Amino acid sequence: MENLQSAVDTLVHGSNTLFILIGAVMVLAMHAGFAFLEVGTVRQKNQVNALSKILSDFAVSTLAYFFIGYWISYGVSFLQPAAVISADHGYGLVKFFFLLTFAAAIPAIISGGIAERARFVPQLCATVLIVAFIYPFFEGLVWNGNFGVQAWLQQRFGAGFHDFAGSVVVHAMGGWLALAAVLLLGPRNGRYRDGKLVAFAPSSIPFLALGSWILIVGWFGFNVMSAQTLQGVSGLVAVNSLMAMVGGTVAALIVGRNDPGFLHNGPLAGLVAVCAGSDLMHPVGALLTGAIAGALFVWCFIAAQSQWKIDDVLGVWPLHGLCGVWGALPAGFSARAPWVGWAVSA
Repeated sequence: MENLQSAVDTLVHGSNTLFILIGAVMVLAMHAGFAFLEVGTVRQKNQVNALSKILSDFAVSTLAYFFIGYWISYGVSFLQPAAVISADHGYGLVKFFFLLTFAAAIPAIISGGIAERARFVPQLCATVLIVAFIYPFFEGLVWNGNFGVQAWLQQRFGAGFHDFAGSVVVHAMGGWLALAAVLLLGPRNGRYRDGKLVAFAPSSIPFLALGSWILIVGWFGFNVMSAQTLQGVSGLVAVNSLMAMVGGTVAALIVGRNDPGFLHNGPLAGLVAVCAGSDLMHPVGALLTGAIAGALFVWCFIAAQSQWKIDDVLGVWPLHGLCGVWGALPAGFSARAPWVGWAVSA
C-alpha cells in the first residue's frame, strides 16, 4: 500500500511539473510575440533595436528574478544544494520559471511604449530595478499574502483582491509604469508639429499580425496554466479566454473601422481584461468584458495620441494599463455579486 501511495505521489508531482513547464514555455514564446508586435509597429530603422531589446530584457530579468525578485515575492532562495531545490521533480524550480515569464513581461510591455527613444543600457538598468524589487513587492502582496494585506482585505471586506492571472499584477503594472516612462521621455522627434499629430505608419503589418497571433496562442498558457497544478486546471478559464479574445477582436474591428493595427490589438485587450476573473466569469460575461476592453483600447489609444499628446508607440498604457484595471472590476462582480449576471452561477 505504501508503494502504491508513493507511486501515486510521484505521478502527481511529475505531472504537475510537466504541466507548469508547458505553461512556462508557452508564456516564454509570448516574448517572441512582444518582439514581433513591436518590430511591426516601429519604423524600419528601429526594427533590429526592438528585437535586441526584448531578448536582452528577458536575459537580465531572469538574473534579477532568480537572485532577488523571487525571494522577495515568495521567500524562496535557490542558493542551496541542488538536491534540495530539485525536490518533487524540481517543481519549485519550474514554478520559478513560469512566474519569471510573468515578471519579464513587465519590461517587455514597457519596451513597446518607449520604443524608438530609450537608450539600451539605461533601459536594462531599469529592467533590473523593476524585476528585482518593484514588481516582486506587489506580486508578493497579491499572490503570496505578504505583509498581511490580503488577510486584512478578507477580514475587512469579506474577500481578498482577486487576480487569477495578472490583469492588474502584471498588465496594469506594466502599462502604468510604461505611461510614466513615456511621459518622462517625451514624444519622438517629429511626432507632433504645430501641435498636430504626424502619422508614423507601422513598418510591417505582417510582423505586427504575427506578433499578435503568437501572443494570442501563448496567452492560453498564461491564463490556463496559472492554476499551476493539474488538479486546479479548468476548462472554464480556457473558454473565457477565448470568448474575451473574440469580444475584443470584434469590438476593435467595429470601433477601429477595420484598421489592421486596432484589429490585431483588440484580441490582446480582451485577453488582458479577462486574466483577473477568467476562473470565475460566465463565458458571456467574458465576452462582454473583452468587447468593452477592445473598444476601450481603440478610444483611449486615439485620444492619447491625438488629444493628450502621449506618444505611446504600441499603446501599451491603454492596452495593458487601462484594460488591466478594467478587468479587475468584472472579476470583483463575479466574486461578490453573482446576481449581476457576470458570474458562473448566473
